[in-house]
Amino acid sequence: MTGVTTRFALVGYGAWGMHHAQAIARTPGAELTAIATRTEASRARAAADHPRAAVLADWRACLARPDVDVVDVVVPDALHEEIAVAALEASKHVLLEKPMATTLAGCDRILAAARASGRVLCVGHELRLSSQWGAIRGLLDAGRLGRPLHVFVSLWRRPYRDGSDGWRYDRARVGSWLLEETIHYVDLALWYLESLGAPSSVVAAGNSKGREVGLYDNFSALVRWPGGAYAAITQTLVGFGHHQAVHVVGTAGSVRATWSASMDRTRQAAAAVEVLEGLTGAERFEIGTPRPLELGAPSGELYELEAEIAAMVEAVRTGQPFMTGEAARRAVALCLAAEASARSEREIALAT
Repeated sequence: MTGVTTRFALVGYGAWGMHHAQAIARTPGAELTAIATRTEASRARAAADHPRAAVLADWRACLARPDVDVVDVVVPDALHEEIAVAALEASKHVLLEKPMATTLAGCDRILAAARASGRVLCVGHELRLSSQWGAIRGLLDAGRLGRPLHVFVSLWRRPYRDGSDGWRYDRARVGSWLLEETIHYVDLALWYLESLGAPSSVVAAGNSKGREVGLYDNFSALVRWPGGAYAAITQTLVGFGHHQAVHVVGTAGSVRATWSASMDRTRQAAAAVEVLEGLTGAERFEIGTPRPLELGAPSGELYELEAEIAAMVEAVRTGQPFMTGEAARRAVALCLAAEASARSEREIALAT
């Protein structure tokens, strides 16, 4: 199928939607044929930025177009379910921004629609496509760290952008801030510890400067696995700059990765991965020298978005999603359980 073009309709043209459009336009084998966006101002901007694409006021108009293969959904979280289900029922492939949905019932409706349609559903957990965060999974898959014991993920960042009409600060439209960004790090923990099976429990805490439950300025969760392994995930949304760290410890090695920049959507960041291998379990103070791991490509969400669009083109060609709906549902389920734990101030047992 060399030379076949995958034609995208983009639903949503806010700040992140514009980045999606640029990524589609620059990806070999992809073509942006339609953009659906709600406001007159955003339609004018889309038409100026992408004059070859049809610009539409109603996303439903994309579903009837024969020149659309993939519907790329980049809208507030609460709208994901409706648009994804309708697109799949119209026999379109779907690239859906995370979270998959704001409820498990919504996730299940999307999964059922994908199975019934036979179309490809990919959920945009683009950190799995990162040269940096993916390198850690590569070390685990190769057995270079031994059996994983501990994952630590930390995010310190400036406050969120408002989003169009302030949707990101509206609980009804965002779902919760755990689903907005923490879900990325929950998914990394599930991905890194996938070989251990499903986690058994989560206990979490959060607080904020007077915002409602779910819009936590500060949030931490401890996720336990049978056998003693665990993941600690902590996030602060009232810091400065954008700084992320991931540590993974196994029985035979450990890895530390950091990403730091003045803001998240940048191509200028300091990214590093250090790995220490060959541990025996008898180490005390002198355990060797970590070495830097060479990254095959730059790290950052703009690079990962480009990788995501290319991966979607490949998924349409092969029928194999780069991130399954089932995996995306597990991340939603764990975020919802973590929020229930923070709200109730008790540990929540997880279904296995």
